[in-house]
Amino acid sequence: MSAATTRSRTPDRLCAEAVGLARDAAEEAAAPGVVGEHVATLAEGDRVVTHLFECKEPGYRGWRWAVTVARASRAKVVTLDETVLLPGSDALLAPEWVPWSERLRPGDLGPGDLLPTEADDLRLEPGYTGEDEPVPNAAVSEEMAELAEAEDADLTAGSPAVLPVVPSRGSIASVAEELGMRRARVLSRYGLHIAADRWEESYGAKTQMAQAAPATCVSCGFLAPIGGSLGQAFGVCANEFSPADGHLVSLSYGCGGHSEAAVMPVPPRPAPPVIDETQVDVLPLRPEPDSGSVETGSPAEELGHS
Repeated sequence: MSAATTRSRTPDRLCAEAVGLARDAAEEAAAPGVVGEHVATLAEGDRVVTHLFECKEPGYRGWRWAVTVARASRAKVVTLDETVLLPGSDALLAPEWVPWSERLRPGDLGPGDLLPTEADDLRLEPGYTGEDEPVPNAAVSEEMAELAEAEDADLTAGSPAVLPVVPSRGSIASVAEELGMRRARVLSRYGLHIAADRWEESYGAKTQMAQAAPATCVSCGFLAPIGGSLGQAFGVCANEFSPADGHLVSLSYGCGGHSEAAVMPVPPRPAPPVIDETQVDVLPLRPEPDSGSVETGSPAEELGHS
């Protein structure tokens, strides 16, 4: 071990004694009353010492005010080097910074917010704009263009910005429009796969609802089909009583609202009643005068009747 290393690990006596100078510098940099007790003295090098003071600032638990002092060779005066607030071993620190694109979660986008997509987003790939030649395996390949030319089809050139809203029938642009490729960028195979995995996780065959369902959505009358390649595995639920109403569901998903799972029978019509109990029969409290066997005004007294 060299002599210089030995000297650097031993605090300089004059610098170590300059606690008052270090405290004054810390109190000048901090707010009043937030500089606590002197907690440590660290040797930074030859005639360079750092004094640590406790920080009482709310929200800075475990932090230390670090004041570094030094003196020149053979000098008797200690001077101030720097004052800084540093975290200790048990300090309360903010979490590691994460870019906004990695912090974003579904549902964070609100009204008026703009979510830019990267130019090299793996979920997207260039669509057919008419400016570049399509790839050989594209639906609007050179072979299709030759076929359209052989059939005297109208080949429209230009980007989608200058093309009409509805392309001419039989043109390459109309084919691209029908296939959903007449956009600057379209979903890539990777984008399709991650979207399908996400939807399958929410409304797929492995969900608890689908496991208890009497049948799958592929045979449900409330399933609204969708176009494109995703239509082979997904559809939109149109049952207002289903938990997946308005959501994209897997064809292997299912719930208790299946249209054919429990068809309600037609309720039977009851037979007409034999006795109509809805009518009221009027019964007199006293019999009518002419309802008996003896007529009114008969000679009952003459016959000896009282």
